[in-house]
Amino acid sequence: MTRSPKNTDVQALFNKIAPEYDKMNNIISFGTHKLWRQKVMSRMTFPIGADIIDVATGTADWALALAEKSDETAHVTGLDFSEEMLAIGQSKVDISDYSEKITLVQGDAMALPFDDAAFDIVTIGFGLRNLPDPVTGLKEMYRVLKPGGQLVILETSQPDNPIVKPLWQLYFGKIMPVFGKVFAKGKYTEYKYLDETTEHFMDYMTLGQVLLKTGFKKVTISRFNLGAAAVHYATK
Repeated sequence: MTRSPKNTDVQALFNKIAPEYDKMNNIISFGTHKLWRQKVMSRMTFPIGADIIDVATGTADWALALAEKSDETAHVTGLDFSEEMLAIGQSKVDISDYSEKITLVQGDAMALPFDDAAFDIVTIGFGLRNLPDPVTGLKEMYRVLKPGGQLVILETSQPDNPIVKPLWQLYFGKIMPVFGKVFAKGKYTEYKYLDETTEHFMDYMTLGQVLLKTGFKKVTISRFNLGAAAVHYATK
């Protein structure tokens, strides 16, 4: 197991990879991350006038998708601790149809700068595994959710099929870091780290159990691409 990095270390890493982040997401996932997000949102319930927060919003792709999916009176907050990622996200928001509906905020997912019970929906996509303490992050998400509110976690996972798993390990462990070197201006080390966070993150069943221990109810799980990603839905 690798050492959990300090929050400032992870922040610096994401600031560094921000310029190529969107391009690399498309390359690494072969574009499937967008389809996963669409499928996830098709199962979500959006109350009228919902207050929504996308934690670890990165370059704001999911915040924008949530703004499009929710009604015109809803509001979406996107939070991330990387100022460089947020700058790219803000440029997308500014030219979108939802600039009045989305607010991007720099902050720490493990110490959310919001009152208790502030949001109807909390989402986090491919960000939980990068928190130095994911359990603390989940407790914070529970805190800021309103009673009856929805938590939705979309995250990379580990396939358990004995045929698929070695191929998955080869791709994430060897091929993905090379993609970082070739397509992201030599950032092999950064994408090797992202592989390690995926490899060492809790499996989808363990995450479900942690959600229940945190206090969430009605935890349901769906998996994508033979287990390469998983979505957890939960209610406060």
